[in-house]
Amino acid sequence: MAFFILMTTIPTIHLNGTAGEDLKQEYYAAYKAIDAAIDALQTATFNGRDFYPQGSHAYSQARTERDATFEKLCQAHSYVEDMLSGICDQLP
Repeated sequence: MAFFILMTTIPTIHLNGTAGEDLKQEYYAAYKAIDAAIDALQTATFNGRDFYPQGSHAYSQARTERDATFEKLCQAHSYVEDMLSGICDQLP
């Protein structure tokens, strides 16, 4: 699994912008949703026996696709975590 360093532009909390507590709650909800998606995908059955009727390449192709999906979820998780952390750092 490859690791990426995300560069996240954090919003600045100020009087004319979105309330910091709203941002915190919204990004926390996103964080929990991505956690749930990761957990759901990890627990979804993934068995080579379900692919062999399609030919010898099917399982490895499905594994590659699943790994790529996990990577994207991990990237989204990291992005939201950075946003949430940056928002919380600005709150009293």
